[in-house]
This record gives sequence, structure tokens and C-alpha cells, in this order.
Amino acid sequence: MNQTCTTKAHSAWPLLLAALGWLARPVAAQTLTATSGASLTVQSGATLYVDGGLQTASGATLTNAGTVQLTGDLTNAGTLNSAGSLLFAGSQDQTFAPGAATVAALTLNNTGTTGRNRLFIPANLTVSTTLTLTQGLVRTLGPGTGASLATLRLSSGGQVLGEGPGRYVQGRLQVERAVDGSSPVDFTNGLSLNAAGQNLGTVIVTRTAGLQQAGVSYGQNVGGTTKGIDRVWQVTAGQAPTAATSVTLRWVSDDDNGFNPGTAAQLWRAATAAGPWAPQGAAASASARSLTASLTQLGVLTVSNSSQPLPVTLVSFAAQRQGTDGLLTWATASELRNAYFVVESSADGRTFQRLGQVTGAGTSALAHSYQFIDANLGRYATPQVYYRLRQVDTDGTESYSPVRTVQVPLAAGLVVQAYPNPSAASAEVTLAIRTDQAGPATLLLFDAVGRQLGRQQFALSPGTTTQPLGLAQGLATGVYVLRVLQGGQQQVVKLVRE
Repeated sequence: MNQTCTTKAHSAWPLLLAALGWLARPVAAQTLTATSGASLTVQSGATLYVDGGLQTASGATLTNAGTVQLTGDLTNAGTLNSAGSLLFAGSQDQTFAPGAATVAALTLNNTGTTGRNRLFIPANLTVSTTLTLTQGLVRTLGPGTGASLATLRLSSGGQVLGEGPGRYVQGRLQVERAVDGSSPVDFTNGLSLNAAGQNLGTVIVTRTAGLQQAGVSYGQNVGGTTKGIDRVWQVTAGQAPTAATSVTLRWVSDDDNGFNPGTAAQLWRAATAAGPWAPQGAAASASARSLTASLTQLGVLTVSNSSQPLPVTLVSFAAQRQGTDGLLTWATASELRNAYFVVESSADGRTFQRLGQVTGAGTSALAHSYQFIDANLGRYATPQVYYRLRQVDTDGTESYSPVRTVQVPLAAGLVVQAYPNPSAASAEVTLAIRTDQAGPATLLLFDAVGRQLGRQQFALSPGTTTQPLGLAQGLATGVYVLRVLQGGQQQVVKLVRE
């Protein structure tokens, strides 16, 4: 049966709709449910007003050429053909589960308080003409935790209207346009593109914003100490540009993510939102939360203050054994005010010491390669050595690389290391002892003038053994000497208590 709705729904509607297979049931607010086989048509110029939610079961059909206005949720498990407008006008969070829906226009005018004025869209949805934001936030996630990120897509010719602070799309918003280079193209999701005469074919811009997720909605540096705005744009084109292309990015204050509009801004590009990032164009003012820059390669774009999100684009860092030494190599894709790298090592992965310093390239858009050799790995007296880079800017800003490790070959003879060393007077000290033979060992402790202060004995097996240095307890500030003897071999270590 097909029912045509030509007037606004009123108190008689529940009885009429029930006879047509539509049931009105109280669920917090009234929910209108279409049972299987039911069909409802809203004609052009008519409005179906639902004070509550609307559900269509499998096998039910809702055809809308006018306006369907709801204060509650819309759950479609049947067929929803909406060449007209869907208007979500609640006063608290609403959900639109689209199912197999065709939607021309969608408007959000939710009057709820901040944090309770969202329209959740938990599954992919295409809007063909307009997405209008009057009040409230659209969020392309389900309302629960752990929900998957969906995409709200506007097909070619579709546009977003009314975005501003407190009313925009949180999550993934995708817009498609044909770009022939004849004029600038506004994708209406915060990105405009001027291909300057280049025919790029179909260009798809997918914006991810407002999620506060590193590597998803914002970029950050290798150490995670600096970050960009909470908005990234992924730009793909049918044909790659062959010359400079001008891009303008815009955002709302909600997505500043620590950005300071009073300082110079920088446009950044990466292959994915996880980075690494490379600067594009020159730093410029973005006091109006809008930045224009030129680039020759499309990809994922974002904005930050000029020192963020990645002063140095570290594309690789490796550590390997070269004979008895450690060889460290790393490479950068670009550098911004990079003063130098400090190479640090650790025997336990917790306490790092400075090995040396390598001068950086300053500011450069070119790739650079570096290396450093750590001689005689056996001196660590541990089966594994940990390495990291500390990158220092010209203004003193620091960031750290990921940690890399190198396996140390078993050295002949006896090798002893104390850590931490130097150590606080109250700190526990551990010995790492490497030997190539089994047998008892004796440890002697002397002060700076050679007086013996203690003696400790233990058994050793081939390989590396860790041994708490109980003799270190209660030692005053000063320099001490440890002598370890095993068979005919011995090792002397200087111990400093601070």
C-alpha cells in the first residue's frame, strides 16, 4: 500500500500510520516504525514532522520528495529514497543510520547544548546536493566507543554550507570535483585548489577533522612533541600535476589543536597522516585561519606553526653491527632550522649517554644522509646496545627519534660495566659482567687512595651476567675503583657516586 503525505503530521497520524503498517511506540520520545511491506511517500512541498525517531524495517520504503523533519533518530533498514530534504532538528544528540539510503539534501539544526548537539552518522553516506549546518556538529562515527570511522561523501556538484565554529563535520568529509585548470575550485570542505591551467581530471579531497587522533586527524613530529591543527586533507587526482598548484586551506578555531594564529604558519605534506611531513612553500600569516601555498605534489596536507609538526623530516634511522663496532645511519627528506643531531646510547634501554654530535643541514628541502660509528661495542658488557637520536633546532627545541638496537658479539676475556655510572649516592648499582669462561669470581672495592673497602664473591658462566653491587650501598660521594678477578683475568672499573 502506498500512502501520500501532503500535510504536516499531527495527533491523528499514529492511527492512520498504524493502519498502513507504521507503528507509533514510546521510546523516550515517540518513535515511528515502518514494518516490512509498508510504504510512505512525502510529496514535493509537503513536510512530515516526527516528534521523535523514525525507523524503517527491512522491506519498508520511505520516498521523500519534500521534507522529513525529526527530533530523534533515523534508522533505515529498508529503502530510503530522499530526493527532498532530511532535517534533523532535535535538542539532544541524534543518530542517522542510513543503511541503503539515497539522500539529496541533509540539514542539521540541533539546538542542544554543546556536547549534546551532534548528529552521529555511523556508516558511509553520500549526499548529492547540499549538506547544510545551521546548528550542531555532524560526526561520522557511532555514538559508542570503539566505533569505526565512516565517510560522509558529497558527489560532484555537492557542497557544504554553513560550517563555522561549533558547527562543522567531525570525522571524514569527502568532496569530489572536476578540475580542468580553467578557474579555482572550492571543495567547500576547507580546501580550494587552483591548478593554473592544468587538467587534473577528477579530484577527490577527503578531510579528516576534529577527532584528536594523532596520525588520523592531525600530524605530529617523530617524537610526538609537536603537532599540527586537528585537520588534514587527503588530495588525490586523476592526473598528477606537472607544475606548481596553489592550495588554500581553511579551518575553524575548534581545530586549532594548540595552533597560535599570531605566529607564522606553514603548510605541510605527507604521503599519509602518520607522516613523515615535509614543508611546502614559505611560512606566512594565517591569522584568519586560512593559508595559501604552492606545491608540486599532492598528498595529505595540514597546517601548523612554522616550527611544527616536523622540523626535521626523518625518513629512516637504522643501527647495525659492523665488525666489533656499531654503525648508525639516518636520512632526512627535508630540514627546518636543524642545528645538529646528538647520538645517544644505552646498555639497558633506560639510561642514555651522549656519544657524539653530527651537524645538521639547517633549513633545506633536499634529502640528506648521515652516519656515525660507535667503536668497540664490547665495552658495554651487555648483549644488546640501544641507540637514539636527539635532534636540536637552532632555537634549542629538541625531539627524539625512535630507539634502535644492535646485538653485541661475545667478547673474549672479561668485560665489566657498572650502571648507572655516575650514580646518585642512594641509587642501586648493577654490574653487567661478560666472560668467555666459567668459574668463581671475586670483586674488590677500593677508595680513591687505594684502601680496600669491601669484597664480594660470585660464580660466572660464559656469556653475560648481571650482579647487584651490594658494596655500593652507603658509599659517600666520591670516586671508587672496582676490580673483578676471574681465573687469570681481571677488569678494573671506575665508579662515581654523586
